[in-house]
Amino acid sequence: MTVKLGVIADDFTGATDIAGFMVQNGWRVVQLLNEPDENTAVPQDVDAIVISLKSRSCPVDTAINASLNACRWLKQQAHCQQIFFKYCSTFDSTEKGNIGPVTDALMQQLDTQVALICPALPINGRTVVHGHLFVNGQLLNESGMQHHPVTPMTDANLLRVMEKQSEGKAGLIPLSDIQQGDALIKQRLATLAEQGASYIVVDSLTMNDLLPIAKAVKEMPLLTGGSGLGAALANVDTGCEWGAGGSRGEIPASQGRKTIILSGSCSVMTNKQVQSYQQIAPAKVVDVGECIANPEYAQQLANWVQEQKITGLAPLLYATQPPEILKKIQENYGAEVASSAVENVFGEVVKLLQAQGYNTFIIAGGETSGKVVQSLGTEQLSIGAPIAPGVPWVQDLTSGHWLALKSGNFGQENFFQYAQEMFNE
Repeated sequence: MTVKLGVIADDFTGATDIAGFMVQNGWRVVQLLNEPDENTAVPQDVDAIVISLKSRSCPVDTAINASLNACRWLKQQAHCQQIFFKYCSTFDSTEKGNIGPVTDALMQQLDTQVALICPALPINGRTVVHGHLFVNGQLLNESGMQHHPVTPMTDANLLRVMEKQSEGKAGLIPLSDIQQGDALIKQRLATLAEQGASYIVVDSLTMNDLLPIAKAVKEMPLLTGGSGLGAALANVDTGCEWGAGGSRGEIPASQGRKTIILSGSCSVMTNKQVQSYQQIAPAKVVDVGECIANPEYAQQLANWVQEQKITGLAPLLYATQPPEILKKIQENYGAEVASSAVENVFGEVVKLLQAQGYNTFIIAGGETSGKVVQSLGTEQLSIGAPIAPGVPWVQDLTSGHWLALKSGNFGQENFFQYAQEMFNE
């Protein structure tokens, strides 16, 4: 069986995000959690392979090398027909990258002069109009993303953002052309390429706008964007009812659940989710200073978790903070030092809890999810039922552990509670 799509995702939550959407639209998908090499077995009987990297905010050269290695494996070992570079639907990056430099490197490796730029995920409020990215109707740079601790987004114009961090010029296919269908989109792609555009941004206001885009880009060697386009690619291929796949996939069994919630994201929505959950369940804030200075802190946090009742709602450990407190933390310790210290402590906590029989991990934040998954030793995931758009339950194929890996702004305010209700019903 030919693998139709090879996906290189720049973080773990983004990988499960696109994998879940493709499963809901009829494709068989396997997610690999480590950079593959010649010894990595190629999954069989799948439509898409998703490789999870931790390359969103690492040094540019590191991100490029990891992405190129993944691309080579997907093309040479798995023989994928098309490559998709998956990044967050809020285009998380800086003026140095990593979206632009990785895109340039992949274009060179795939010997193509043009890449599609399609971050839109309208079902989660991410839309692109006149080349500007909106989050729930607000310009990206006014949506809360301007306060992101690692990749603050201060410009909503995707053409401008892309050109600042890459080598070429950007072009736009406006919404008026998108809504006239795939034939015109293909024509506009060709025209923009002839005019020297290397990165072609496509507007999308609704999920339906993604379908003609998916039809028009079947022959392009390199696609980049969010999970909405991944969903559309699968849907166009399978012909299943658009948006009707919400019940596909397994959920954790109710018996024997020992669950912990870890929240590292400081996004607007995760702040709301933490505030909502701490009203109804045990919750403990993670102290950044202790993460840095106290070598026993992870054990102390793990002890606290185990002291809470394992019936009812799971305990929450959170480093999530509103912008004003986050700013003070970063001023005191430095943004990178603080983030790294918290991630390392979370990684130690889950290893300690895993040894005590904890088998269900609900994680908020892409960087946090990446650290947790690495600490658990997870290598491959099967994709289960969706908890919220872009956030499926996933199962470690070796240990049987279940995980929910939530990108910062995804999910409803009662996400942590609802995820548990799915297997406690």
